[in-house]
Amino acid sequence: MNKRSMWSFQFSTVALVLIPVAIGINYLGKLFASLLKLPLWVDSIGTVLSSMLAGPIIGALVGIINNIIYGFTTNPVSFVYAITQAVIGLVAGIMAYKGWISSVKKAIVLGLVVGLVAATVSTPLNILFWDGLTDNVWGDALFALLISNELPVWFASFADSVVVDVPDKVVTVLLSYLLFKGLPKNVKQLYTSGSEIERL
Repeated sequence: MNKRSMWSFQFSTVALVLIPVAIGINYLGKLFASLLKLPLWVDSIGTVLSSMLAGPIIGALVGIINNIIYGFTTNPVSFVYAITQAVIGLVAGIMAYKGWISSVKKAIVLGLVVGLVAATVSTPLNILFWDGLTDNVWGDALFALLISNELPVWFASFADSVVVDVPDKVVTVLLSYLLFKGLPKNVKQLYTSGSEIERL
C-alpha cells in the first residue's frame, strides 16, 4: 500500500486470503491464552498482523468479523468489543504505515499506544455493560482495590483495562511484528509494494 492506497478498501485476492487467516490466528491466540490461564487475552495478533500487511481498513475489518464470530461461537460479550478490535486495527495499521514496525523498539511503542487506545475505548463499554469490570482476574482485583479506596468508577475501570490491555497489546504487537518480519520478502511485497511501511 502506498500513500494513496492506505485508506483504500480493495478486496484483492491476497486481502481475501488474509482475512480468514488473520481471524484464525486471533481465535488460536484466544484459545491458547484460555487453556493456559494466561493473564492476557492475546486475541488480536491476526488483527494487528493484517493491519501491518494490508492497512488499517483490512485490519479493522478483521477485528470486527473476529468479534462477531466470537460472539456467535464462544461468548456474546464479544459483540460489544468489536469496536475496540476495529480501533486496534485502525491504529496499528496507521502507525505501521508511518514506519512504527521498522524495529523492535518502535514495535514496543506501537504496542503501548495500541494498549492505551484499546483501554480508553473499552472503559466506557466496561462501565456501561459490566459495571466497570473486564472479567480479567488481575484487572478486576485492581478495580476492587481502587473502588474500596473510594476512587471514581471511571478511574478504577480505566486502571482495570490498562493493567491488562497495555501488556497484552505490547505482547500482541511484538508477536505480530515477529511474524511480519519472518514472512518472505515477496509475500510482504504483495501488500506493501511502494509503501513506506518498512524498508524491506
